[in-house]
Amino acid sequence: MKTKTVKGTNDYLPADAEIRDYLQSVILDTYKNAGFEHIITPILEDAENLDKSDGGDNLNLIFKVLKRGEKLQRALETGAENELSDMGLRYDLTLPLCRYFANNRANLMLPFKAIQMDRVYRAERAQRGRLREFVQCDIDIIGSNAPECEIELILTTARALQKTGVGAFRIRINDRSLLRSALAAVGFSADTLDSVCVTFDKLDKIGVEGVCGELMEKGHPQDIVDRFCQFFGGDTVTLDAVASLTGDSGSAQKLQYIMDAVNTLSDGQIKTVFDISLVRGQGYYTGTVFEIASEEFSGAIGGGGRYDNLIGKFIGEDIPAVGFSIGFERIFSILKDKENYAIPNGRKKVVVLYDADTFVDASKKADELRTIYDVTLCERGKKQGKQLNRFAQRGFDYFVGTDLSELQPLS
Repeated sequence: MKTKTVKGTNDYLPADAEIRDYLQSVILDTYKNAGFEHIITPILEDAENLDKSDGGDNLNLIFKVLKRGEKLQRALETGAENELSDMGLRYDLTLPLCRYFANNRANLMLPFKAIQMDRVYRAERAQRGRLREFVQCDIDIIGSNAPECEIELILTTARALQKTGVGAFRIRINDRSLLRSALAAVGFSADTLDSVCVTFDKLDKIGVEGVCGELMEKGHPQDIVDRFCQFFGGDTVTLDAVASLTGDSGSAQKLQYIMDAVNTLSDGQIKTVFDISLVRGQGYYTGTVFEIASEEFSGAIGGGGRYDNLIGKFIGEDIPAVGFSIGFERIFSILKDKENYAIPNGRKKVVVLYDADTFVDASKKADELRTIYDVTLCERGKKQGKQLNRFAQRGFDYFVGTDLSELQPLS
């Protein structure tokens, strides 16, 4: 039998689990305080739902679950690979939320403000920062297309992150419709925009020259690629410049309103920046998209956007929706890697030692101390000094000896 975890998954020692529990409680409390409601959905989803979810590259990363019993045998006999599976593990929490809303619509009030904090699964090539099993922390607003929803999501998510102590970050914001209008304005045809967006999304990795080179490799005309490079190749592409290029002042004004409101309501403590190159990989995004960039960690630590068409796949009626997700695993990594990180205002830990004839009294002592401390009972070892050193290494602060005297520091 193997003792190591499956590749791309982790065991967490008590000290790590404590940090993870703390982070989830801080995030959940912040979400609830802002009026969002916690829901829970299964990790399994119908295969058809997953396949038709417009999840972009994530659709290639679905863990599929084989049919069982006679159904599996019949599928094997037909030789049709697509008939072998009828369900899979969820790759994010957005699709399950849409199905949940469609299934429970009669019992929900609009706008519906949902919290989801749970594990998701992707068949990634396992490496640092990319796990196959990981936690997402989502908030979503269903039933309103007002830009105030984006403002509320950005503020609530940013405040949760600030409370975790993750450090400085900024929020990049864009609008999918504005981006597509800009690409069309420089000459790309409508049927190529999805492909162009996939390439444009690589801008932060391969630069403008790399993006333009890939566009040429895809067969786009030289003059169109040149116009693209001329417009998007500058250091900063402003919102005004994009609005002027596209003539889409409405989308530009909406983004400016969102950024101005976040700045005002946060007293300038939450930074938002317009970034025309922000695409986000999921195909279900229809409008505003946003992403959080840590100033202490390479890569995004959160993201989301508006997905006004996804719920309609279930009920035949488009319901506006927008959501924001915190990259929990990256937040955990940042905090864990900080030197001497300690949970703020955490309760001190005490170990109460006992001998066989002192257990009852030791247990009473432990109950008394638990009003102030987190207390564990432990039978006194033969080498008490070594035993106490182990507790000190595990983060315990005090001990009470078998004589049940006062607290003594562990050092």
